Amino acid sequence: MNYRIDIGLEVHVQLKTRSKMFCGCEVRVGAEPNTLVCPVCLGYPGAMPSMNGEAVRLTVRTGLMIGSTIDGFSKFDRKSYFYPDMPKNYQISQYDRPLCDGGAVLIGDGGVAKTVRIRRIHLEEDVAKNTHFAAASGVDFNRAGTPLMEIVTQPDMHSPEEAFAFLLALKQILQYADVSHCNLEEGNIRCDVNCSVRPEGQEALGTKTEHKNLNTFKGVLNALKVESERQIAVLNRGGKILQETRRWDADTGETAAMRSKEDAHDYRYFPEPDLMPVVLAPAEIEAWRAALPEMPAVRRARLVRDYGIPDYDAGVLVADKAVGDYFEAAAKLAPNAKLVSNWMMTEMLRLLGETERDIRTVPITPAALAALVCLTESRTINSNTAKDIFAELFEQGGDPEAIVRQRGLGQVSDASAIGMIVDEAIAENIKVFDDYRNGKVAAAKFIIGQVMKKSKGKADPQLVMKLLDARVAGG
Repeated sequence: MNYRIDIGLEVHVQLKTRSKMFCGCEVRVGAEPNTLVCPVCLGYPGAMPSMNGEAVRLTVRTGLMIGSTIDGFSKFDRKSYFYPDMPKNYQISQYDRPLCDGGAVLIGDGGVAKTVRIRRIHLEEDVAKNTHFAAASGVDFNRAGTPLMEIVTQPDMHSPEEAFAFLLALKQILQYADVSHCNLEEGNIRCDVNCSVRPEGQEALGTKTEHKNLNTFKGVLNALKVESERQIAVLNRGGKILQETRRWDADTGETAAMRSKEDAHDYRYFPEPDLMPVVLAPAEIEAWRAALPEMPAVRRARLVRDYGIPDYDAGVLVADKAVGDYFEAAAKLAPNAKLVSNWMMTEMLRLLGETERDIRTVPITPAALAALVCLTESRTINSNTAKDIFAELFEQGGDPEAIVRQRGLGQVSDASAIGMIVDEAIAENIKVFDDYRNGKVAAAKFIIGQVMKKSKGKADPQLVMKLLDARVAGG
């Protein structure tokens, strides 16, 4: 029997605020445990919460980016549950009146565009962080109270790959909106995954299971692959899927049952008595809408139109907002935007990947890259020299023109001087030259290489090839 997979995600995003959701404690990763705390985020009796307005703005900004309807009246609720990471034994969240309703994110899986509908976006406070040791566990309350935005999708994804594509697209939107640091290693984005399967043709969704707090996109992908296969195997044996929360073990590649899944009524939601409702004036919402940044898809089309680069290049460059910003800054200073794109797509992204660095931290500036492009475009230096200079600029920064001048790296384009070196290389490799003259194109590369070696990399390769062909023709 064939089965259809249905996937819905609840994506928790830590917002980019200086202070916590309901108190003035600093939001910062890496501080000593339990040092960024106060009576409010520790849940002391009588401590009163005070709402973070910036967190409200960033949540609404996200909703506007994906086409949500913004509710001019929303409220906070108490969500009761008992766990060591929840200092008050309840979480201040939003239940029936979230800030944002609806919206959608466009994804492309297998080259086919698809829309994933968003059910709601609500705002809440994050919980503390548990750390488990061999014989004990510790709780760090520094994270407790961090503004947390929850984006809940409809079950519109029908393969693990679609869920992965959705998370990539959503992260890109969040980066462009500048609402979160989006650092998965720091837990800025975590995901609860709901998965069910049903026989093809059945309208009703199957019984779902949930995997909570997956903090890597690859983890979501792999957990969904394993869980969907597990559910199908259970149904094929005539078994029954239980609604439960399961744990994903990345080391073993297995899922395991943890507890039966709670329904909403188990949380005993009721309106938060210590906070007033959030009332947003239409003019305020429209002002926030007017301040929205360019969406990634719009930027991609503009880069193709304004800079004349291929659509593929534009797609790669806009995937990371900082990379796109860097490209545009360099392209505006260079005579050939396509050459800038080539350097970005090859050398820059390669070195960023190898060194695991962020483009915002590398020493080579957009102006330096533009100057390097100018040097190659004017044939002042050849491509090999340019790559060596780029690698140095990537690590140390500097002015490429000054490096070329100080080290005498300028390309030699004097035909008579290069001609003498070509003749010398031919004389030393007569058989190879005869091979080229007899049609073996690869033989030319060897002779050109010898010329470049003799000229210490300064010869203009195009001129060398032209002179070599002239020698073949008897010139």
